[in-house]
Amino acid sequence: MSQERGALSDADRKLPRVRVPFVIGQVLVLIGLLIAGLGPMLWLFKAAISPTQDSIRSPLGWFPSGQVQWQNLATAWQQGHIGYYLGNTAYIAAGTAIVSLIVCTTAGYTLSVLRPRWGSVLSALILATLFVPHIVSLVPLYLTVLKLPLVHANLTNTFWAVWLPPAASAFNVLIVKRFFDGIPREYFEAARIDGAGSIRVFTSLVLPLSRPILGVVVLLSIISSWKDYLWPLLVLTNPDLQPVSVALPKIAKVTELNIQLAGLFLALLIPVLLFLVFQRAFLRGVGLSGGIKA
Repeated sequence: MSQERGALSDADRKLPRVRVPFVIGQVLVLIGLLIAGLGPMLWLFKAAISPTQDSIRSPLGWFPSGQVQWQNLATAWQQGHIGYYLGNTAYIAAGTAIVSLIVCTTAGYTLSVLRPRWGSVLSALILATLFVPHIVSLVPLYLTVLKLPLVHANLTNTFWAVWLPPAASAFNVLIVKRFFDGIPREYFEAARIDGAGSIRVFTSLVLPLSRPILGVVVLLSIISSWKDYLWPLLVLTNPDLQPVSVALPKIAKVTELNIQLAGLFLALLIPVLLFLVFQRAFLRGVGLSGGIKA
């Protein structure tokens, strides 16, 4: 087994004048990362179960009045209809993930395995879209959804309006293509010698080998869809179809601050738990996106 080596050798680490500052530096970095990563969420949790006056008068205080209002979470769930809007959000996220999988895998397969004549040009054009700010494409995208070319259908106030645009994510297409590039070409040649066509190679060979990167695409699509605010606000004007990200600012107008913060905490909790549960698959998929081990 190979051993990874850092800037310091094992002999250097045993020296007190090296080991002590090194350990202190590691502890300080760890504390900084914990504060930056967990601090906002812990503060939101504290504010969600605190009285409104505590959050206003002493935002960083530890329950100055001594009251802990656990019922804020239940009140936010019931009065703010958080459960209903979370259901809409989950439906939108699931649809986005499925459509993204279909678009990204077929596009990546075409560019990486089928390799059409203009594949390199198409890959460059897809890469170029990564440098276009999202806000620039907002108006043309909205006009497209308002009157879909060829069929002339209006997709606003339908879930297709929030499923289709993110499905064509250039980043997801490129990381899937990159992963497919790492699959040994001999696999495809052997499959074709056995009589498998392009669709059979895609469904029976490429997809089963690509489960790690498919998991990454699903997770990225869900997280991106979960936190999106502006696009659903534009295309889903019907309140019954809106996700929790759009509904929360409206809830703030009719509820107290602590109830609003409790709703924010509930909306934030699910994607964080989702990442914690699937973090190993996510990180493994990202690490393997450059290729697979034969």
